[in-house]
Amino acid sequence: MQTYISTTIQKQRNYFASGSTLSLSFRKQNLRLLMKAIKAYEKRLTEVLWIDLHKSYEEAYLTELSIVYGELRNHLRHLSCWAKPECRTSPIAIMPASSHIIKEPLGNTLIIAPWNYPVQLLLNPLVGAISAGCTAMLKPSPYTPHVSQVLTDMIRSTFNDHYIAIVEGNRQVNQLLLAERWDLIFFTGSPTLGKMVMESAAKNLTPVVLELGGKSPCIIDHDADIKVAAKRVAWGKVLNAGQTCIAPDYLMIHEDIKDKFLRQLTKEWKHLLTKNPQEAKHFVRIVNDKAMERLIGYLQDGTIYYGGTYDREERFLHPTILTDVDPASPVMQEEIFGPIFPVLTFKEIDEVIAFINQREKPLALYYFGNNDQYVLRHTSSGGACVNDVIMHIVNHKLPFGGVGNSGMSSYHGKESFLVFSHRRSVVKTPTWIDMPFRYMPYRLFDWIKKMV
Repeated sequence: MQTYISTTIQKQRNYFASGSTLSLSFRKQNLRLLMKAIKAYEKRLTEVLWIDLHKSYEEAYLTELSIVYGELRNHLRHLSCWAKPECRTSPIAIMPASSHIIKEPLGNTLIIAPWNYPVQLLLNPLVGAISAGCTAMLKPSPYTPHVSQVLTDMIRSTFNDHYIAIVEGNRQVNQLLLAERWDLIFFTGSPTLGKMVMESAAKNLTPVVLELGGKSPCIIDHDADIKVAAKRVAWGKVLNAGQTCIAPDYLMIHEDIKDKFLRQLTKEWKHLLTKNPQEAKHFVRIVNDKAMERLIGYLQDGTIYYGGTYDREERFLHPTILTDVDPASPVMQEEIFGPIFPVLTFKEIDEVIAFINQREKPLALYYFGNNDQYVLRHTSSGGACVNDVIMHIVNHKLPFGGVGNSGMSSYHGKESFLVFSHRRSVVKTPTWIDMPFRYMPYRLFDWIKKMV
């Protein structure tokens, strides 16, 4: 494996150095090629998403394939515009020079994807890499082995590995990849692994994009529309069985409406998944036994208000509400990444703000009520929704990314093109005139001081 990785990286360096990836026609051609490949493999991809995660065709299409299709269409539509040089005005001190910014590809890139959305989170960054004119080495997650195998088949049958390559394997393969020199590393995963990626990248001063996670709070204020809020929160929490980096992680409910909201939340879950979620077609399973045991352990960290049942063999965990939760308990220290909802209550919104600000900055923040401007002004998060959850990821005109412990840099749409590009500043000075004032011994210095 090490030999293949080193050899392939060198081939990609040579290919990039040849200038083959630079033309817009080449980039668009390969974006269309990727679109065609996904369509050809769509049935197989949805089948293996069911095998690895019990993800229904409908959910697989909506949360995985449709997002990549949308990203591809957006890049094909706007790439020519995004890639144009940007003119900038020039100060009088450098006149008659012209100033502009050109976008050039960073070069050879590494994309490491997680298991929770194994198709979308591998291919969406790839769209940005192709669009910007980079080469890419892809590393899918070993925790969804059937998906990884189909993705490998798709990529290898579509692209030459001197341009787009893919390797499978565990964390030892990650270590081999991270030991190499790259022009950009794009990593999606946990903050713990993100720190390891950043440490490896620092050895070569390699820039990184870290799309991480964290405990995203969901605030239900006293004046929230309880029925609508409960319906949207219920959906957001059980989407992919809570195994979503921007899933609402814990609830902070105004004490005046706590009981009413929790009753409505359980009602909405029964409506979404029937009274027996284990038989529901659209309820995903926990990814592996290790994750299952971790989630079962969280059930001891509060009083089970609703749910709490599970099937280890099937890796099924019933959507669960935990009340009487100690903020210092494990369920409130770690990102849950599962269908468990710990509940805290508050009297004043400043209590919520203080609680959130004492912790690491989350990837998302959700607020239901009419005091959103105050909450947003006094907190920080990668993204946010008011009176909704999850949906900020759908708008490809919005950058998606974290802040602080939840990540750095952002992508989607134009941001994906830019994050794989270097914005190069260029000043072009004509030779028909050569102003003497910048040269020693700096004559007319008093006049020059007024110019600069």
